[in-house]
Parts: sequence; C-alpha cells; structure tokens
Amino acid sequence: MAYFVMRLTHLSHGGGCGCKIAPAVLEQILAETPYARGLASAFPDLLVGIESSDDAAVWRLNERQAIVATTDFFMPIVDDPFEFGRIAATNAISDVYAMGGRPLFGLALVGMPLDKLSHDIIRQILAGGETAARAAGMPIAGGHSIESVEPIYGLVAIGVVDPAQVKKNSAAQPGDVLILSKGLGVGIYSAALKKDALPETGYAAMIASTTRLNTPGPDLAALEAVHALTDVTGFGLLGHAWEIARASGHRIEIDWSAVPLLSGVAELAQAGFVTGASGRNWASYGHAVALFEGCADWQRAVLTDPQTSGGLLVTCAADAVEAVLAIFAAQGFAQATVVGRVVAGTTGLTVNG
Repeated sequence: MAYFVMRLTHLSHGGGCGCKIAPAVLEQILAETPYARGLASAFPDLLVGIESSDDAAVWRLNERQAIVATTDFFMPIVDDPFEFGRIAATNAISDVYAMGGRPLFGLALVGMPLDKLSHDIIRQILAGGETAARAAGMPIAGGHSIESVEPIYGLVAIGVVDPAQVKKNSAAQPGDVLILSKGLGVGIYSAALKKDALPETGYAAMIASTTRLNTPGPDLAALEAVHALTDVTGFGLLGHAWEIARASGHRIEIDWSAVPLLSGVAELAQAGFVTGASGRNWASYGHAVALFEGCADWQRAVLTDPQTSGGLLVTCAADAVEAVLAIFAAQGFAQATVVGRVVAGTTGLTVNG
C-alpha cells in the first residue's frame, strides 16, 4: 500500500458512506416532508420519491422512458486521492443501477479545504471520478464546487429506465429469495486503515470492491421475476434489508452463515476494528431485528457495517435464482450468493445462525 504524506482520511471526521446521517435521525428529519403529509399525488409522474426509501428519484417522461436522478457524496475513505474520487463516483452511479437504470451523465459535487490540499491532489480526485464515469459510459458534464473544511466529493448521477422495469423496495413478495452480490466489510476495512492496521491484501480487496460498478442492475431489472432491487451502502446489510421489509410489509430472514465477507473482515472485526456508524445503525433499527442466540458483537457489527459502494441486494422468485446468479457471474461478481428469503409475517428482520 502506497504511503501518502497528505493523509486524506485524517482530514475528515468520517469516511465514505459511514458519514451518512443515522437512519433513525434521518427519518425524524424527513417526517414533515410533502410525502409524509400525503402530497405526493400532486405529481403523478413522480414514480419514485422518498416514500419507500429507494435509491433514486424516478420521473416518468412517457410510457417507455423515465429519468432516474440521484446524488451521493462523502469525505475520504482512503488516502489515495485518485482512488477516493473513483470510489465516490462509483458509489454515486450505483444508485442509478439499483433502480434498474442506465447512466446518462453526471455532475460533480466538490468541496475542498484549499488551505490543506494542493491543486494537484484535487485534480487527482476529479480524475478518479472521471475514470469511474468513463467506465460507466457516461460523461461528467458539469458540477459545482465550494471551499469546505473537509474534503468532499461525489456526483449527481442521471440515468434512464423503462418505467415498467423500475424495482421498488415495496415490491418484495413472500417466497422471494434474497441475493447479495458483494462481500461485506468495507467499513471495517476503513476503520483498520485509519489505524494503519489494514494489510496490503485487505486494501487491495477494498479498492476492488468499492470501484466495481453495479452494472448488473439493468439486466436484473429486465427480469419480471426480480421484484425488489437496492444497493447496500451506509446503513449496512440489515439497514437496507429493513428498508425492503418495511416498504413491502413483510419479514426478511437472513442466514448469517451464508453472508459473504471480504477477505480478512471476520478477523479484523473480532480485533475491534468497527466504525461508530455501525453502532448508530444498530441503535436506529435494532428494535426490528431478531438475532440468533449467541450472535457475537463482532457479527452484529458486520451486519450493520456501513458499506461504501456496496453490492446489490435482490429479491426474486425462487425459480429465478439461477438466472440472477448467472447475470452476476457473467459480470464478474464472484461472491454473489443467496443470503435469505422474504416471508409472510410481522414486518421486520430475523437473522439465523
């Protein structure tokens, strides 16, 4: 792992999607928005807003086309400025894929402490973002910049989707199988990195995971048997599974033994390398989760670990599992696997041992 004289991760109080406002706090902040007051019907072409905790807004243009619009930005999760930009852009674009959309273009969101970072470092951050955008087949066509206390970078990402193929969190059905495409542990990696305890192999795995675009999204959305689709980011696996369970009104069961982990994550978590965001996540939705008897603190920390540019979480009919896994395999998602199911019952989550 390269050593950087300017440690970007030391310039911010948090990094990556671990910077997110805790789910419970965000829910309180949004409680008085128009959707909460029942005003959504004023905009019939707004197919997806905030009502189901989905990944992006979707606005219908006509019977075959809808615009997908999202934004995401955060502080550094790594010290390499180029990789920070690439990770942040990959993460932002993921929300378009998670709605089944194809990216069209992006706008850069840039906040930099000009008294601490050279122009060259800032240019490297932007170059990393542009590299991720090119890999997604989209340009960064503009943006906005400010001077800020901490380094901040991200994108507004715009895409297009067939309205009939939008997969909302509320559409999960009892009998669906739950599939996760990437291993967990990015937040745990970042905690170890900040303390100079992340091995070279872990750093390489972190970069590989966080810069892998969630390109299977549109192909998955084209399958009628895929019912719900989201990406796992700052709220952790349990948090985003809870969003699906709550929006659909069903219960989700997750099998701990089936959950894929990134290399070395279990050992790092057992050694205490966990983020504060993991605890905040649990405090927000732990009331809705039934953990298996004997679940260790480190296991719970993995399940609530904030993922930056995490994988896709899919619910699909049981007879579509092979097709879904084939799509993931064809696009290089070797860890994609079945991790649970949707069942009828009281809305919430159950984690089996």
